[in-house]
Amino acid sequence: MKIRSITCFYDPGATDAGETLDLLGRFAQAAEKRFGEAGIETQSRRLATTPFAEMCPSGCRESGVQLAQKLEVKAQERGFKYLSMGPALPENPESFSMVPELLAETKNVFFSANLIRNDGKISPAVINAAAGIIHHTATIEKDGFANLRFAALAGVRPFTPFFPAAFGEGSVPAFSIAVECADDFVIAFREAEGFNAAREKSLKTLEEAASRMAEINRTLGRDFPVVFKGFDFSPAPYPGEISSIGSALESLGIPSLGLNGSAAAAAFLAGILEEGTWQKAGFNGLMLPVLEDSGLAERTVDGSLEIKDLLLYSCLCGTGLDTVPLAGDTTPEQIAGVLWDVAGISTRLSKPLTARLMPIPGKKAGDEVRFDFEYFASGRVMRLPAQEMKRFFAAEEPLEIYPRKIR
Repeated sequence: MKIRSITCFYDPGATDAGETLDLLGRFAQAAEKRFGEAGIETQSRRLATTPFAEMCPSGCRESGVQLAQKLEVKAQERGFKYLSMGPALPENPESFSMVPELLAETKNVFFSANLIRNDGKISPAVINAAAGIIHHTATIEKDGFANLRFAALAGVRPFTPFFPAAFGEGSVPAFSIAVECADDFVIAFREAEGFNAAREKSLKTLEEAASRMAEINRTLGRDFPVVFKGFDFSPAPYPGEISSIGSALESLGIPSLGLNGSAAAAAFLAGILEEGTWQKAGFNGLMLPVLEDSGLAERTVDGSLEIKDLLLYSCLCGTGLDTVPLAGDTTPEQIAGVLWDVAGISTRLSKPLTARLMPIPGKKAGDEVRFDFEYFASGRVMRLPAQEMKRFFAAEEPLEIYPRKIR
């Protein structure tokens, strides 16, 4: 287990923004040091702001780019590896058209876009705008890599520590912790003799880790006026079998992730995370990032895992579709169909989901995918069974989906 990110949150528009940013830089450095002294490795320190759409209400690209570049430099000067400037907002339609240029003019800045309006409805115009961002962003770099820094969001709350979903709220400096713990599930599931033992062993490991880190957070709280928002124990993987959540699920007895039985395994793991008593922020759900997980990437090679499977598992408390490689000729209309599903599932089940889709220029379904990036494994482009939406989905009327009620 490692800390994937100590993610700090602040409002660049606050009157004391400069002092707050300096404070967060010192805080994150001290936090990494104290966790390290306790034997807990931190991979990165990250910074997230309030939504950029609130800082650029006029939708001016030039001022937005200048702001993003300025904040990117300031973040790096204070030791933050990555910066997230939050989502484009349906209430500010112009903000969607700004995102591709913001991505093109920065190197380590992440952005997102909300698919669901403040009134809870899903607008075809918003879905199409987000799909257009993904389609356009695929052309920024020759390998489509820029889409790593963009995700469509549905139901995601502030203070989620995992990128690209991270954004803050309010002017009080805060932080959350994203945990990389797929390896703990692999070990617990392989060593256990049955479901109950696997549940107890993995939950015990997570609870003990949360308790250790919470104590360190308390010591930090005595020295820094930074509010802790919670842990996200979504089991983030890292390339390699021992850190693959796909391998963990298969160790329960599934012949291959994507075959029947996989949904039950996904539900089992999601239930363990739900039982956790730690202070929570973000998803705390099943995380299945296709290209970050060697086991999942392998299943794209043998064809057992498809996008429909990932959507199904998202219904069982997942984080959505993440780092999904698509054909370079994928159309905005096909992408929109996927986003409709993500937004619909999120709204109906009242749960946070994301879609980080990566069309790769020059590639078609089944082609090998290989990036020179330490967090990615090699896989294959996934087939996308989607066509242009018609009738009601292609009209202007927003869709209202009533959340599920449990009687």
